[in-house]
Amino acid sequence: MTRVKICGITRVDDGLAAVRAGAHAVGVVFWPGTPRRVDFDTARAIVAALPPMVSVVGLFVDPSADDVQAALAAVPLDLLQFHGSETPQFCRTFGKRYLKAIAVRDGVDLLKCAVQYDDAAAWIFDAHVPGDLPGGTGRRFDWSRLPRNTARPLVLSGGLDAANVAQAIAQVAPYAVDVSSGVEVRDAGGNARRGVKDPARIDAFVKAVRHADG
Repeated sequence: MTRVKICGITRVDDGLAAVRAGAHAVGVVFWPGTPRRVDFDTARAIVAALPPMVSVVGLFVDPSADDVQAALAAVPLDLLQFHGSETPQFCRTFGKRYLKAIAVRDGVDLLKCAVQYDDAAAWIFDAHVPGDLPGGTGRRFDWSRLPRNTARPLVLSGGLDAANVAQAIAQVAPYAVDVSSGVEVRDAGGNARRGVKDPARIDAFVKAVRHADG
């Protein structure tokens, strides 16, 4: 069964919508460079509203050790997610299971980058869009570039939505899929409102994953 993570949760109702749809994990972002960022009070409220057996992932981009420690002290996180250029040594500092995002850049040996983080709970492969956010851009990449039979569970991210996630699962067979912009409310121009989830899009996404599994 393909696991589902809904990332960039900024509101209690969005977290509950993710759980009702069947998501296994939700992500809260502590990086200040995105409109999906939440403060500690909001993150605590989201976590407190969730039922048991749902993992909460705290996402960071090139934080200081103090930043991570402060989040861990304030919010009951199950996993850390590092989405920048953090070193393996840094990721291991906190005695907490972590996910490491690998940016899919042109000319980069993805497996060589990933294996440095050989103790990560999973590797997340995400699209790299120069000048945009380090994740949640709504852009996909060439899935054929992904390594096969990886030593750690593979999580696919980047431009996923209800229309393409079944194809992604058929081609990549990931352990999990991770979506943010693909389940967000759209403005009049069809652009994602970063940080505001759409319960109908969440539900459609999870149903598409289940159909692909079935």
